[in-house]
Amino acid sequence: MPKVLFALTSHGRLGDTGRSTGFYVPEVAHPAEVFRAAGWDIAFVSVAGGRPPRDGIKPDDTVTARFLADNEAALAATPTAAELDAADYDAVYFAGGHGTMWDFPDATALARLAAAVHERGGVVAAVCHGPAALVNLTLTDGSHLVAGKQVSSFTNEEEAAVGLTDVVPFALETALIERGAKFTKAANFTEHAVADTRLVTGQNPASAAKVAELTILQSAD
Repeated sequence: MPKVLFALTSHGRLGDTGRSTGFYVPEVAHPAEVFRAAGWDIAFVSVAGGRPPRDGIKPDDTVTARFLADNEAALAATPTAAELDAADYDAVYFAGGHGTMWDFPDATALARLAAAVHERGGVVAAVCHGPAALVNLTLTDGSHLVAGKQVSSFTNEEEAAVGLTDVVPFALETALIERGAKFTKAANFTEHAVADTRLVTGQNPASAAKVAELTILQSAD
């Protein structure tokens, strides 16, 4: 049974706004349903381990409610990347949520784990703000994973639309382009996901399930 590792932020503060943040739960719940329907096993890791902070839970989202009910124990005690072996996973999926902008770029153990999965033939996937993990993710030859590849993420326009351009520590789209990514995007908040050489990325929450579908296809190639 193939296995995907969902990587989650451990950062729970939205800058200096006084608001909370965390991993965007629907960006895990909806892809998890796609993976499980395709016969994949799922697991979780977070930057700091333990119970990662959550965001984006909506009372009418039955998929998310079911996901939380089924995975409460696992989400209450996530391991860190240093505790895991890349050989156990066929894909790493970096979930979004604004918290990722603060801790994913410098999560070196998590980046090493994802690079190892990719270099042994696995898939690295990320959605929305999850590609913050790709900004400093390099392979053993020193190259950036995103360099020369089609990549998407939450866009500068979307960040402006939600009023957080001056809150997040950097512009994600801009940072990915600076690392050599061939950035691709669609209209604000519409589904858009791309796959390029076992790297799969999606633009926003609406793209999360599509990222899972493309990850499964990339894994089969």
